[in-house]
Amino acid sequence: MAHDQAEHLRKKLKQRYEKKNAYSIAVMSGKGGVGKSNFSLNFALALKQQNQSVLLFDLDIGMGNIDILVGGGSKYTIVDFFERNIPLYEIISIGPEGLAYISGGTGLSSLFHLDEQKFKFFIDELEKVFSEYDFVIFDMGAGITEDSLKFILSVDEIFVIVTPEPTAITDAYAAIKYICINNETIPFSIIVNRTTGAKITNLTFSRLSNTIRQFLKRNAPLLGEIPDDAMITNAVLEQVPFLLYQPKSPGSKAIVKLANHFLRDRLKIKLTDTPSSTQAFVNKFKNIFMKGR
Repeated sequence: MAHDQAEHLRKKLKQRYEKKNAYSIAVMSGKGGVGKSNFSLNFALALKQQNQSVLLFDLDIGMGNIDILVGGGSKYTIVDFFERNIPLYEIISIGPEGLAYISGGTGLSSLFHLDEQKFKFFIDELEKVFSEYDFVIFDMGAGITEDSLKFILSVDEIFVIVTPEPTAITDAYAAIKYICINNETIPFSIIVNRTTGAKITNLTFSRLSNTIRQFLKRNAPLLGEIPDDAMITNAVLEQVPFLLYQPKSPGSKAIVKLANHFLRDRLKIKLTDTPSSTQAFVNKFKNIFMKGR
């Protein structure tokens, strides 16, 4: 069944290029181990359950684990695109609930040491993919690299995942500072993960947002919180998204609430945005890449 769904999607992507204008999100963190990929997966599923078409794009090259979290393997990864010129629509896999995703893969040290012909191919493929979805979510690697920054600075919005650990807060601020140095206006939101209650959430968010406001002169809104839920750990061990593993657990309820909050606020922007988000992302990415050549 999953194979049939994937084949059907690939045919659609191959034949229709200008249907939707995907709203792009980069999910990032200052350090590893804060639950970024698990959040990305379950947030994408929560949007999917609200009848949104979503592509989850694993860009944690070398450390990608989206395919592991969904309990299945992928025939192709983003590495196959760059090394074997396999079109993006052919490397899309179909996971739980029909969620489309692209695996990160291993063995690629840098994404964009491309000649002009390969880069044009990549841009053309991105345009095709963006036209088929409401949302494209990039699950970035921990921290920021020269390559990942190109993607981060091109998206419509950035999610920063942070936990109450002091090192997570410090590293999240450092990542946000680096982004703001390169782009003073790109919007970002904070998600507090593995919180043990409202008091801890507020303390974590206040420490980070106050520092951002004081030193970067930016406001960092809190998009939501995900509790430290044992069901999330169990779901990871079983390789099942926690939203599907136990839909009524505190973690699942929190991700649904967060996704609904996001849709209420951001969908209004997405539906009225001009020019289209597709062109905005691709053009920004193209300009950023060409400056760095």
